Amino acid sequence: MSDHQPTRAMGDPAAYMQGGVLFGTIIVLAMANFMAILDMTIVNVAVPHIAGSLAVSPSESTWVITSYAVAEAITVPLTGWLAARFGAVRMFFVAAAGFAFFSMLCGFSNSLAMLIVFRVLQGLSGGPLMPMSQTLIMRITPPKHLQIGLGLWTMTTVLAPIAGPLLGGYIADTAGWPWAFFINVPIGIFCVVMVTVLLVGRETPREEKPVDYVGLALLIIWVGALQMMLDNGQDKDWFASPEIVTLCITSIIGFFAFLIWELTEEHPVVDLKVFRHRGFAATSVALALTFGSLFSAVVLIPLWLQMNMGYTAALAGYVTAYNGALSLFVAPLAAYLVTRIDPRILVSFGLSVMAVSVLVRVTFNQDMDMTQLILPQLLQGVGMPFFMIPLIGLTMTFVAPEETASAAGLINFMRSLAGAFGTAITTTAWSNAAISAHNDLAGTLHHPEAMLAKMQASGLSAGQALETLNNIATGQSVMLGTNRVFFTVGLVVLVAAASIWLAPRPKGPIQIGASAH
Repeated sequence: MSDHQPTRAMGDPAAYMQGGVLFGTIIVLAMANFMAILDMTIVNVAVPHIAGSLAVSPSESTWVITSYAVAEAITVPLTGWLAARFGAVRMFFVAAAGFAFFSMLCGFSNSLAMLIVFRVLQGLSGGPLMPMSQTLIMRITPPKHLQIGLGLWTMTTVLAPIAGPLLGGYIADTAGWPWAFFINVPIGIFCVVMVTVLLVGRETPREEKPVDYVGLALLIIWVGALQMMLDNGQDKDWFASPEIVTLCITSIIGFFAFLIWELTEEHPVVDLKVFRHRGFAATSVALALTFGSLFSAVVLIPLWLQMNMGYTAALAGYVTAYNGALSLFVAPLAAYLVTRIDPRILVSFGLSVMAVSVLVRVTFNQDMDMTQLILPQLLQGVGMPFFMIPLIGLTMTFVAPEETASAAGLINFMRSLAGAFGTAITTTAWSNAAISAHNDLAGTLHHPEAMLAKMQASGLSAGQALETLNNIATGQSVMLGTNRVFFTVGLVVLVAAASIWLAPRPKGPIQIGASAH
């Protein structure tokens, strides 16, 4: 990308594209956004395959998910600063190229440590793709076509989480888990080439902003230490381990040092002052609670289906994909209502529906068929647009126009971080709940000797009978533990539905896509 290309300000008619070139560029940018979001879920159903291939435990293999999410969470709030300093087109080019390259290296990894390192680098590259693609669509699209352009872009955010589990399950069962990463390579190369051709001479203006090295270092330290604590806590017996205690202290000290520095720094890498707006703070809490809870369910369901229900990765992905199947049909209704009634009602309604869809899973048992598993997924898809569509616009109504870029970055940061932390906490809670339920079952089992005697009378040896009885108890305890986690997740989503009412009623109408301005 040349440093001598002319630059034009956002909204300059000279920067707009027309006709087929405009449509093609929007598709390329939306494709990059699709690729980045796809990688948040495509690996979920392949986790058992990765665990078996790399000889690690299922809980350890979930680091492949959380490492990407945390790395992405670090770069997302930096996007505005990066675009201002280096240019939006140049940053998009570098991010897309890096994403493709590190995806390839992920596929070639032959150890968990190697995979996690490249997954982190992939997440650092993928983070800017989402906000950068939206920014560039805003730049090249004439106002009369802007809603269509943003609509095409938004569809990728809905379709990618649906396609991820389906594609990931099929790939894991047929070609092998590395191809869940290799599939990004040709898409990334295509995006890089097309952006070079289509967006030449359309670089955004650059500002020589100073680098807040201290703030950036503190951000990496406290986020990294906290995630490492969550990932390793279960295996190291939590605070019985000096390593976990050290990570906890490091994350706490790092977090408060980060807060103090960023609130007093003249040019902070992350502008935390937007949290002074009560409405923004309230909507941020609702979003973090919801994404932390629901991303936990997205990870837990395929793990449970494959490890305890005998589902293949493809079938587990098939069930999980119904999570957003109805969202495409409900989204237009939510968009229509958001400008006509109090958006807090829509958000609260959507979250309540999603909470019910989670709480219904408390009744799950080992004799369920696929239809019974899919119905709560469909219900969740009904509630999701009523939550997502009004919340983004509602959030941006509470901040000043010059703060929207920082606010959008922080919202995405909290979403990504909440999802990563929710995953780590849920896998630990699931394991602990299953162990607790197993102990409870063992204590309430009546006349186990008689049951063992009946099994032996049917032809089993003493060892086989004992193993069979233990397997039955283990299966039931895992089911009970799963139900307990679903109950907790459902309650958290209900809390999120209530927390939205801490935000004041917006004074004006909500504009879809306002966050991009």
